[in-house]
Parts: sequence; C-alpha cells; structure tokens
Amino acid sequence: MADACASPSANRQSRLMSLVEAIANMVVGYALAIMTQIVVFPWFGIETGFGDHLLIGLVILLVSLIRSYCLRRLFEACRPRHANLSRCKTFSSPSS
Repeated sequence: MADACASPSANRQSRLMSLVEAIANMVVGYALAIMTQIVVFPWFGIETGFGDHLLIGLVILLVSLIRSYCLRRLFEACRPRHANLSRCKTFSSPSS
C-alpha cells in the first residue's frame, strides 16, 4: 500500500532538476521548431535560408519561454497555499 500524501514534498522536484528539465525543454523545442520550419515552410511557398530558420526559431523560443513562465506563475498563484492532506487518498492494490 502506498500513501500518495506521505510527505508534502514527496512529489516535488529539486531546483537543479527543474533547471535541467527547463533547459532540455528549450533545446528540444528549439530543434523541433527549426525542423518543422524547414519541412513546413516550403509547403506554403516560403523559402528562407538556414540562418533565417535559426532566427525565427529563436523568436518562437522566446515567445514560448514567456508563455510558459506566465502560465506557471498563474497556476502557482491559483494553487492552494496549504494542501488539505485529509483529502488525499491512500492507494492500495485491489484485494482478491
């Protein structure tokens, strides 16, 4: 039997791992934006050089970072400050 609410910080991520996740998300997002542009732009008759793709990808990255930060802060502001642990459920395997 595992208690889902054993510790308030049991599901929290360390600051270092949050940083690693954010950097990985940025790198993957940037690469995906570049690859998508290279494939999709010609479908619409848009021909650009690789340098332009890098710059456009950077703009998309910055907009995405701002969006992500604002949403994270909004959700953090909406989150209850002190979780009511009595509402947490204990999960157990079904009995035979």
